[in-house]
Amino acid sequence: MKHIKFYLFGLLFVLFTITACDNGDDTPPVEEINESEVLVKYLESADSPLGKDFVASDLPTIMTATDVKTLNETGKVYIMDIRAAADFALGHIKNAKNVAFADILTHIKSINMASYDKVAIVCYTGQTAGYAASLLRIMGYSKVFSMKWGMCSWHADFAGKWNSAVATGNAYASQFVATETAKSAKGDLPKLSTGKTTGEEILEARVAALLAEGFTPASITNATVFGSLNTYQVVNYWPAAQYSDAALGHIPGSMQYEPKVSMKFAADLTTLPTNKPVVVYCYTGQTSAFLTAYLRLLGYDAKSLLYGTNGMIYDKMVAKGGMSVFTAGEIKGYDHEK
Repeated sequence: MKHIKFYLFGLLFVLFTITACDNGDDTPPVEEINESEVLVKYLESADSPLGKDFVASDLPTIMTATDVKTLNETGKVYIMDIRAAADFALGHIKNAKNVAFADILTHIKSINMASYDKVAIVCYTGQTAGYAASLLRIMGYSKVFSMKWGMCSWHADFAGKWNSAVATGNAYASQFVATETAKSAKGDLPKLSTGKTTGEEILEARVAALLAEGFTPASITNATVFGSLNTYQVVNYWPAAQYSDAALGHIPGSMQYEPKVSMKFAADLTTLPTNKPVVVYCYTGQTSAFLTAYLRLLGYDAKSLLYGTNGMIYDKMVAKGGMSVFTAGEIKGYDHEK
C-alpha cells in the first residue's frame, strides 16, 4: 500500500511539473540590460552623436564674451539666452533669442547650423549655460559653447551674482585640508529604467528627463555641502598637482579625479558612489556643470558646486595664479539692448 501511495505521489508530481512548464507561452524571456552601461559605452564610442567621448576630449566648451561680441558683429554666432524672460527683457545681447531651458533641444533643431560658426548659450553666471551646453554637445551639436561668466561678464549691469560670490569667497578657506582621500573601490553603475534598449534611445530619454527637471536639482551651494559633509561624496575635478598642493588644499574628504582622464568606464567612473549624492567642484562651477550633466545622464545623483572655489578660497586662488578667477577685468562693459 505504501508503494502504491509513493507511486501515485510521484506521478502527480511529474504531471504538475509538466503542466507548470507548459504554459502555452513560447515567447523567449527578455534579457535584462544594464541601461547605464549601454549608455556610457555608447557615449564613449565613435558611434555617439558627437562621434567621440566628449568628457575625455572637448569638455568644457566655453567661449568668452569677447568672442561672442566679435562673432555677433558678423552674424556668425547664434545666441541662446536661457535666463528668465523678465530678466531678458531688462537687457540682453543684440540678436540673442530668449529660450526656456526646457526648450533648448527643440529650439536648436530649428536653427540652420550651417549659417553659424558657433552657438553661444548665455545665462546669468555661465553655470546653467555650461550644463545646457554639455547636454547639447553630447547630443551631437558640436558648435555649442557656453559663454564664460554669463551675462556677468557682458556688462556691470548684470554682474551682481559673480560680484557677490567673490565678495564672500573666502568663507571656507580655513576648512580646506591637505589630507588626501583615496578613491573608493570600483562598484556598480547607477540603475536606469527608461525602458529603452539602445544607447541612442536611452540617451534621448535621459536628456528629455534632465531638460524637464532643469538645473536646480543639479546644483548645490557651498553652505549646504559644508553643513553636512558626510552626506555627500565630493569630487575634486582639478589636476592632481593642484589637489595635493597644501597652499590651496581641498574640501575635506574630497577625492581627486583627473580632467579628461578619470571619468571613463574603464578608468575611475565606477568608483563614484550610487547610494549618496556626488558633488563636483572646479574653479568656477562652470566646468563642474558640464561634468554634472554627463553624470546625471548616467543616473548618478550628481550636483555641481555653485561658483566653485571662487566662492570658497578666492584669495588663495589669486595668490597661486594660473587658476580661473572672476575679477573686475572680466566685466567688459559691452552694449546691450532691451
